[in-house]
Amino acid sequence: MHPDPADASPPGRARVIGEGVAWTARWSLRLLLVALAAVLIGLIVGQLWSVALPVLLGLIIATVLEPPVSWLRAHRWPSLLATIAVFGVFIVVIAGIVTALVPTVAAQAPQIVTAAGDGFEQIQVFLQGPPFNLGQTQIGQAVQTATDRLQANAATIAGGVVTGLSAVAGGIVDVVLALVLAFLFAKDGPEFLPWLTRVAGPDVGGHLEQVGRRSWRRLGGFIRSQAVIGLADAVVIGVGLVIFGVPLALPLAVLTFFAAFIPIVGALVAGALSVLIALVVQGPTVGIGVLILILVVQQVEGNLLQPVVQGKGLGLHAAVVILAVAAGGSLFGIAGAFFAVPVAAIGAEIVRYLDEQVDVRTGGLAVDAGTGGPEDGGPEDGGPGHGTQDVGQDPTTTRHAL
Repeated sequence: MHPDPADASPPGRARVIGEGVAWTARWSLRLLLVALAAVLIGLIVGQLWSVALPVLLGLIIATVLEPPVSWLRAHRWPSLLATIAVFGVFIVVIAGIVTALVPTVAAQAPQIVTAAGDGFEQIQVFLQGPPFNLGQTQIGQAVQTATDRLQANAATIAGGVVTGLSAVAGGIVDVVLALVLAFLFAKDGPEFLPWLTRVAGPDVGGHLEQVGRRSWRRLGGFIRSQAVIGLADAVVIGVGLVIFGVPLALPLAVLTFFAAFIPIVGALVAGALSVLIALVVQGPTVGIGVLILILVVQQVEGNLLQPVVQGKGLGLHAAVVILAVAAGGSLFGIAGAFFAVPVAAIGAEIVRYLDEQVDVRTGGLAVDAGTGGPEDGGPEDGGPGHGTQDVGQDPTTTRHAL
């Protein structure tokens, strides 16, 4: 005869507190292990950054060129021939952009140097008037202080120039290697995921294939949508710079296009540079006009273009984007800032997939905090494939599918 549950006494406070502390300790250990794994991965990537950089850049390029290659392949083009054709067009376009930029910069550089002196005088006059009302002596002292600092750090600046030239040479090598890898990714990419499934097995391999496909779609969608947004920004801002008579309008428009691939931060940097050149060369009035133009473009982009072009977009909060760019830039420089948002988006996609697998295993119900593991009477710990879902099913059938 079983005792009546109504007659059972509730557990004591010591037992309840002990179970809570034990549950917290178990999950703390798990989180520490995950954090340790993330740190180790970061250290490995940092040590192998010279290898990881061209691989990541090659993947970015491949996401842009893979759709036309797949289209040609679907129209019975041989894979090698389709890849060669698409990459040939890509190289011609890049060479055309460089060919158009170099003469423009070389022709307008002397104009900028000459106009910089006049622009500096206009800035002095502007600062002497209201609301700043700075005297000539104060402005002269500020200029002299800046000159003295430059002279004192001349050796450091020269060393930085040499380091910069070495970085440019290394960057050229990385770009060439990335192009080669992108060619191989675009040509042989469709064979990678089936191979991975065969190697890892139908269970784990099926999950890896699903995550790989979804991450690839997310990355490709991000790159293409940012390209459309960047092109729109570059055209509008470039035309505006031409109307205002700002030199280097074409290079600044191209910079605006590429800066769009670093969301939020890139637009600020490119816009600040355009305003600075307009301010120095054309004076405060034109500089303020360019600033208003860029602010209007950014508002239209944020409130109209991004919702229309990106749809759900990255699925990342703006604060996450800013923190990702800051972390990537502090760890790996400009390249880290460039890759930070795509990496964060792929990480978020992996988390969404794992969340869907949790829903499958729990029947769509959240796991109670007291039944989160086998020790607590919940389901046994296992990988994301430890459930009833067929790993090959369409992920759009789950709750959080995109």
